Amino acid sequence: PQKTWLPGVFVQDEWTFNAHWKLLSGLRWDYDRRHGHILSPRLNLKYNPNKDNTLRLSAGSGFRVVNVFSEDHAALTGGRQVVFTETLEPERTWNVNLNYTRFQNAAFGFINFDATLFYTYFFNKIIADYGIDAEKIIYQNLNGFAENTGFSLNSDWNFTNGLKAIAGFTIMDVSTVDAGKRAWQLHTPHVTANWSLSYPVR
Repeated sequence: PQKTWLPGVFVQDEWTFNAHWKLLSGLRWDYDRRHGHILSPRLNLKYNPNKDNTLRLSAGSGFRVVNVFSEDHAALTGGRQVVFTETLEPERTWNVNLNYTRFQNAAFGFINFDATLFYTYFFNKIIADYGIDAEKIIYQNLNGFAENTGFSLNSDWNFTNGLKAIAGFTIMDVSTVDAGKRAWQLHTPHVTANWSLSYPVR
């Protein structure tokens, strides 16, 4: 069992400039006895040209202490030896997102559209290396950085008779740059999609 005392404080303030523009600013402080003081700022700018359309631009940073054995089950399900070549530092990120949502009335009901462009920059990223030695899984902080760039589009169609349809897809380019060499990150598909149909039964 692992017990970690991790105190923190989060503050935010919303600035309303007029009926169309808002700015939400926030700052989080955490203290981890292993890694010291951690500051994570964030900003979110919101623009509403009218009641049916919303545009958001957000940016911020993140911090995550990885628990390898609970997150990467491959380390426990095989016969490989688990090797840590160094004391793992927590992962840090900077990210930016541009999001557009639209509410659209229709003769059959209404539709919601949600489109997002996103970019995340990782440093100290922890990646398992399965290729160096067939008998080992080697964990270490990336000697470089990783990037996640993509676009997602989702929509839900709501009918007056109760039928609801959801469909969406995400396109991603996930790569790592280690020792100056860029490579696609394993087990990260370039395209994913989802859909569902639901109907209330009375």
